[in-house]
Amino acid sequence: MAAALRTFLRPAAAALPRARPPPPLRNPAGTRGCSAGSTFQYLLVQKTGAQKNVGLIQLNRPQALNALCEGLMAELRQALEAMESDPQVGAIVLTGSQKAFAAGADIKEMQNKTFQECYNGAFLGGWDKVSVVRKPIIAAVNGYALGGGCELAMMCDIIYAGEKAQFGQPEILLGTIPGAGGTQRLTRAVGKSLAMEMVLTGDRISAAEAKEAGLVSKVFPVEKLLDAAIACAEKIASNSKLVAALAKESVNAAFETTLTEGNRTEKRLFYATFATDDRKEGMTAFVEKRKAKFTDS
Repeated sequence: MAAALRTFLRPAAAALPRARPPPPLRNPAGTRGCSAGSTFQYLLVQKTGAQKNVGLIQLNRPQALNALCEGLMAELRQALEAMESDPQVGAIVLTGSQKAFAAGADIKEMQNKTFQECYNGAFLGGWDKVSVVRKPIIAAVNGYALGGGCELAMMCDIIYAGEKAQFGQPEILLGTIPGAGGTQRLTRAVGKSLAMEMVLTGDRISAAEAKEAGLVSKVFPVEKLLDAAIACAEKIASNSKLVAALAKESVNAAFETTLTEGNRTEKRLFYATFATDDRKEGMTAFVEKRKAKFTDS
């Protein structure tokens, strides 16, 4: 049934003080290495969860506070493609260290770029891969999420924050503006006034302020953040992967289109679920008062 529905789916920072390398990512219960066997320089990639159905990606460039260099972003695209094609993975968690989710783009890499180089090379164009992955992605943000780091978090579907997290778009302090969706996604998330203030001043907001503004959905103690994000991902992954992709597309339509077009998209995708085995199983299980056993991917 999944193949029959493909037509319904869309194709698929300011300088900060250096810190000591943070401790490596603690292995949550049930975590194991990704089956693809890929070796990354800037990432730690694993599967986790009781059913091994959650992909866990940790940005791992601690000496630079996880600054998003071209190599790191290329590896992130590769890891996401592997997760996307893995039928076992139903949701993805993207995280950094307790000190920094990502402190921004790598300023040293872009310092001497010219307009011609940026334009002709579509600089930062590949970053959008995160936003077009069909499987739900949860950003688990501790510490700094500034500039490109904030933009990366906003490309994810859900943002969970540690209570010490800081969000900001400080590009104005470097003589430039956000270039990977910061002015667009931030405005849609928190409204024009706060977005304008953050972009024009470079000021940061705390995790509590981000939650109040609607940028993040929940705030946790630093040491509990990752487990909470994984638990949410496990809950998502326990549902139909195909229907989750349809639901994600429908919610994104509200974010990216008009109300009329969004409602049209929702109806089309809602009707599409009636062509799936999982919709039949879900409703049958409800009537029979038992737990549904979803199989579509």
